[in-house]
Amino acid sequence: MSATTNRTVSRLGFAGILLRLVVWGILVVTALVVIVPLLWMLVSSLKVNTEFLADPFGLPTTLFWQNFVDAWNLGVGQYMWNSVIVTVASIVATTLISAWAAFGLTKLTIPFSRPVLFLIVGGMMLAPTVALIPLLRLLQSLGIYDSLLGLTILYTAFRIPFTTFLIRSYMVDLPHEVDEAGLLDGCSRAQQFWRLTLPMSMPIIVSAIILQCLFAWNEYLFAFIFVSSTDTMTLPVGLANLASKLSTNYPMIFAGMTIASIPMIAAFFAAQRFFVRGLAEGVGK
Repeated sequence: MSATTNRTVSRLGFAGILLRLVVWGILVVTALVVIVPLLWMLVSSLKVNTEFLADPFGLPTTLFWQNFVDAWNLGVGQYMWNSVIVTVASIVATTLISAWAAFGLTKLTIPFSRPVLFLIVGGMMLAPTVALIPLLRLLQSLGIYDSLLGLTILYTAFRIPFTTFLIRSYMVDLPHEVDEAGLLDGCSRAQQFWRLTLPMSMPIIVSAIILQCLFAWNEYLFAFIFVSSTDTMTLPVGLANLASKLSTNYPMIFAGMTIASIPMIAAFFAAQRFFVRGLAEGVGK
């Protein structure tokens, strides 16, 4: 091997090492940006208020767990229950409707399928803010204003276009031989969907569930506009209401925020493998 070749290999090796260091540096910085605020919130929630005001960034001398009990009793428990109901209901409705729509657009021959797809994609471009007044009047006329049912319908309707597009992008590349074999064995279209297409699409279904869960759990605008009573407030609006009541009792506010963030963090880590795989094989194609 010549000296020139050796120098070229050395340069390529050095460039590869440098690139890896840069990538790892970016990942470490990104992780710190995400993790440090969460840890600060958790540590602050375990302090008494006077200790937090005296040293916001210091460690607590004693772990004051009473903040979590007080925050839960002041309404966080009710807010969380409301969020669970709305989130679970909207996940089931959005995922099933979107999966059926994606199945129809990819596995069935239907008239005007291309315009229907364009219409669904166009729904992703509709800004929720432009529809607030008509939606407010609609919910009032239907008698579901200030109700969890109204929020569930809104969360489902506004997420169906994106979720359908997401699931369809995955179903397009599923092998058609499996569908043909199922039809030859006597499967109906419903059986084909439930027994063949849906199980093969499970990675993107899990990704859609996680994304819908994050949206419904953290959504603030609709929950603020279309809910007025404390009994139907979800966590984002309820925590803002709690913060206004507690004024400067920051540790208790942080305790409520910690309680609200734990379910989403746990859900993401539990389904992380499917979430990454679904997005990589779906939208990434």
